[in-house]
Amino acid sequence: MVATAERGTAQAIREEAAKLFFERGYDATSLRQVASAVGLMVGSLYNHIDSKEHLLLQIMGGIIDDLLDSARKAAMVDGDAIDRLEAVLAAHLTFHAERAQEVFIGNAELRSLSDGARHVVIEKRHEYELFLQGLVEDAGRAGLADVIDAKIHVYSFVAQATHIASWFKPGGRMSLDEIVAIYTKLALRELNVPDADARVDQRR
Repeated sequence: MVATAERGTAQAIREEAAKLFFERGYDATSLRQVASAVGLMVGSLYNHIDSKEHLLLQIMGGIIDDLLDSARKAAMVDGDAIDRLEAVLAAHLTFHAERAQEVFIGNAELRSLSDGARHVVIEKRHEYELFLQGLVEDAGRAGLADVIDAKIHVYSFVAQATHIASWFKPGGRMSLDEIVAIYTKLALRELNVPDADARVDQRR
């Protein structure tokens, strides 16, 4: 029971810190402000973090871990290489839209980390990009996609998702599902998948 409470507190600290880092920026946010947002004394934070930078690393590393976990689960769909890629792209896009604040922190605050911590985040990003790249290469080997350069295709897909995270707000003229469908079609069209639109529409 105590361990569960500690995990809950640690999660609350990360969530409140992420909100503050998003609203004020990492440099302008103090640990005192984070503690106040969670309802703790500053000293109590150190039961869960080593430093302010460690807290930022938890947030930035955690978002990539969650993203990779979401993508791996999506890839377990039945079907061919394009079905798997499509499912992962949809999960990839949805994740970025739904967790836009953390995505923004991950992109904007990389410079705030020391060399060692920055290396940890960059390696996690690289692992995720390699996962996407493997799916693209699988589709190419199966003769289902026209792959020009798998790595550059992945950069394109990452840029699309980051773009969604920068502007999507619920309640707009299109739902998130509709937007994800459009971006997924664009990604598959980029790979010259002949039945790209039909595949996406069929899954909706």
